[in-house]
Amino acid sequence: MLNPETLAVTCGLCSALAWGAGDFAGGFASRRGNALTVVFFSQLLGGLLMLGLTPMLAEHAPDSRQVMAGMLAGAFGVLGLVGLYKGLGSGRMGLVAPLSAMVTAVIPMGFAFVVEGLPTAMQMGGLAVAMAAVWLLSSPGGELRIQKGELRLSLLAGLGFGLFFILMDHASGQAVLWPLLASKAGAVSVMVVVLTATRQLAPPPKNQVGFILLAGILDTTGTAAFTLAAHLGRLDISTVLASLYPASTIILAWIVFRERLGRRQWFGVAGACVALVLIAV
Repeated sequence: MLNPETLAVTCGLCSALAWGAGDFAGGFASRRGNALTVVFFSQLLGGLLMLGLTPMLAEHAPDSRQVMAGMLAGAFGVLGLVGLYKGLGSGRMGLVAPLSAMVTAVIPMGFAFVVEGLPTAMQMGGLAVAMAAVWLLSSPGGELRIQKGELRLSLLAGLGFGLFFILMDHASGQAVLWPLLASKAGAVSVMVVVLTATRQLAPPPKNQVGFILLAGILDTTGTAAFTLAAHLGRLDISTVLASLYPASTIILAWIVFRERLGRRQWFGVAGACVALVLIAV
């Protein structure tokens, strides 16, 4: 049977895989339509999924502070998701996804170092390798320079996700499912306000429905895996592992769109594998 620390690492990796695939599906849908609509309906689907599962599987009634932290996490997270989907839809997936992940990882890592102290020397080495891997993934080199729009949306996504990680770690201190449901409620509420204010609240085109469903399911799966990882282990380790999600996004973009991968990006994928071994030791 896996010990809590190993299980936390496993969940962190699973969150990266699910989020990376979900971001690809959401980014693909955003290329064919409105990113705000894609985010809203994917989050609504995830919220309905959690609404059906949480009362049946959760053991304890929610604490008001956990619910509030979860809703704030969802609000920041969905703003990050809007930035990411817009970036993936209008820019290059192979640049936007890893750059946003690098920003995402830095914020909770600094917070965790202050609150929880430093991890073991081996894990510190793994974190350093993981950060280098994320940097390599976001640095294809050559003539593929980052455009201002890609940089701005990546920073927005990274800031939103970084705050989401911190708040979800706080919300999941004693429970997992109720804070997750609260985060979806916060995300949907923010999107309703945004879409109503911009007069863009409308059903998505039929050709986007399948990708939106897939994005919603994978996003919820990734969020659940990260919440469990943060509940069982350290925030910094869970965050860095989850921030490796660009690897699956980049590989899918390479397969489907034939986006060219630079040598540094392939080194980044290899470095991510090395980091996983060091962190899990």
